Amino acid sequence: MFFYFVKSKVLFLIFISLLLAGCGGGSSGSDTIGDPPPPAPPAPAPGEIIQLETSVSIGQSTELILFVPGNEISSISWRQTAGAELSFYAKDSKVVGFSPPEVGNYSFEVDYKIDNSTDNTLTHTFTVTEDLAELTIRLGHAALEGSAVSLVSYVTNDFGSTAINKDSWVWSQTEGPTVTFSETSTDGEVAIFFDAPDVTQDTILKFSLTGAIDGQNYSDEIGILVENSSIAVPADNAPFTSRIADVFLYNPNSTAGQQLIDCVYSNNSRYDVCTFAQSPLIAQVTTTPSVDDIMDRVIVSHQWMGDQFKKFLENYDFNDDFKNLLRATTAIVISYDIRPSFYNPTSAAIYLDPSDLWETPEQRDTINQAPDYRAGFGAELQFEMPWRYVKNNDYAYFYYPIRLRLSRSLADAEYSFASLLYHELAHANDYFPSTRWLTYSNSRTVYNAVVEVYQAGEIESDYLQVNYPLDPLYASGGENELTKLAQVRFRNPDLITELQKSYTMMDVAEMFATEGAPQFYSYSSTREDLAILFDGFMMVTRYGVSRDVAVSDQQYSDIVWGQRDRIGESWIKPRVSFVATRVLPEFTDAATLAQALAAPLVLDDSKTWSDSVSIQGSSSAMIKSEKRSPALLRDARLIPQDGVHRHSPRADLVNGVK
Repeated sequence: MFFYFVKSKVLFLIFISLLLAGCGGGSSGSDTIGDPPPPAPPAPAPGEIIQLETSVSIGQSTELILFVPGNEISSISWRQTAGAELSFYAKDSKVVGFSPPEVGNYSFEVDYKIDNSTDNTLTHTFTVTEDLAELTIRLGHAALEGSAVSLVSYVTNDFGSTAINKDSWVWSQTEGPTVTFSETSTDGEVAIFFDAPDVTQDTILKFSLTGAIDGQNYSDEIGILVENSSIAVPADNAPFTSRIADVFLYNPNSTAGQQLIDCVYSNNSRYDVCTFAQSPLIAQVTTTPSVDDIMDRVIVSHQWMGDQFKKFLENYDFNDDFKNLLRATTAIVISYDIRPSFYNPTSAAIYLDPSDLWETPEQRDTINQAPDYRAGFGAELQFEMPWRYVKNNDYAYFYYPIRLRLSRSLADAEYSFASLLYHELAHANDYFPSTRWLTYSNSRTVYNAVVEVYQAGEIESDYLQVNYPLDPLYASGGENELTKLAQVRFRNPDLITELQKSYTMMDVAEMFATEGAPQFYSYSSTREDLAILFDGFMMVTRYGVSRDVAVSDQQYSDIVWGQRDRIGESWIKPRVSFVATRVLPEFTDAATLAQALAAPLVLDDSKTWSDSVSIQGSSSAMIKSEKRSPALLRDARLIPQDGVHRHSPRADLVNGVK
């Protein structure tokens, strides 16, 4: 037992000695035998910020691209942390574009979520030199595969009435899958247009522009990030058979939810799917909507577009006309890729081109500038029938040349946007009049409700044709030659005949002068007939804004006949009254005011179309207002804006719904 005690004591002392040595007692700090190696540092989160330019000049457009091609990215949020304040309108996108106004260092941070699980933040700093950018391209952005893209060039000193000559300019693509430009040759063009190519993951396209300005050569580059989409574009049986933009609810807390987007503006949208429970008319939610009620149904591609629409409703809807008319819609979609505006009865939604809503050139930069696809229709005809809105013997609104980078107020676009809303919302209340709003069950689809009245001939514009027909045989192709000419001019130029090619301006003027339509576009469809009667009446009674129409040559240099306030013709007034009282029942004085419309004035056919705007001795038709600055104070570089033919054929159920 003694031996055991001694042995145990010896072992204990040996153990203590080893322990002390391991703790550094008398040691020089050597590693303990058998300790595991230190853990490896965590792998960096995927992603980088790419900027094409290594040096940025004052006023040069540049973009920062969050490039994470192998992962799903969400919850993106950009913020500027240093430098002079920059304007950018896509802070939740993978790309932000802007033009630095001052010399200095600029810093950005971007937060994002990777594969819906890991949060990450990247930072980026760049320097702006004291050089002034003479030539630049706007605007770098992210685009879904298949979506329309426009890139526009700018010259810093291009602010005169005459644009700088751009014949020497050459566009080229320098990186990425090859795109097909809409123009056969892009050289010498101010802008280029193309559809983003199909990709399997985020892919960067690069483009360059070189050209001479006052004898000196300049160049610029721009990047577009093309994103893969998990949503296939349907080939048929859907409202949208080409790629449309990613959009979101203006009010993220709206009870409308993602299902409203899926019903009205998504490549997931399908006919005969969404019920009034999923996408109710605003009137089914409330018949007295406030601005906030309306904004709960607004869907946008950029936050500023919703902000501006809200501002318009708050400041320019003096009679609650627009809030009341919007009751017949399920949603208001405002997106950079909508051009031109239109109404689609199969979704009961209105789709707005934001061109009337911008106030700053930076806001305008985010809008696709592709031209209206119908611009060349009817080129073989010998005549045109221009129209315009006028006030106080001058154009009611003006075009701001994009190259000038001008700002404007929302008031400057008030008449243009008001007339657009009156027109498109007339369509909404044509298909969904107030007498039917509360008759639809929640289980019924919007599509079936429209098809039922369409097949029964019970749309309000059908009743207009029964009671006050413009062309009694319109449904079977029309007996009126103006109906047939309108199909060539606005819908299908391939229908043109040799007889139609032979019509002179005077031939057409003699046809039209005694007709019951305010405009030539009225003959494009019975739906347009109703909407044009309504918007013209509302503009003259609410704003004192008149409408001119004429018959001219293709260049508008020679007119042979024209009128102002044609809706005042004695045989047109009953048609106006019929429409106004049904589209907007709250306008209780409509019938009386329609009867009181003054007889039309004659335009001077010895003048050009633009010069005929001033009629000697004329005055405002219904309402006198001096809201606009006198013409002498107007920027001479602004271009008087003629009327445009409102929208695509969707408004007449021609895309797969008949």
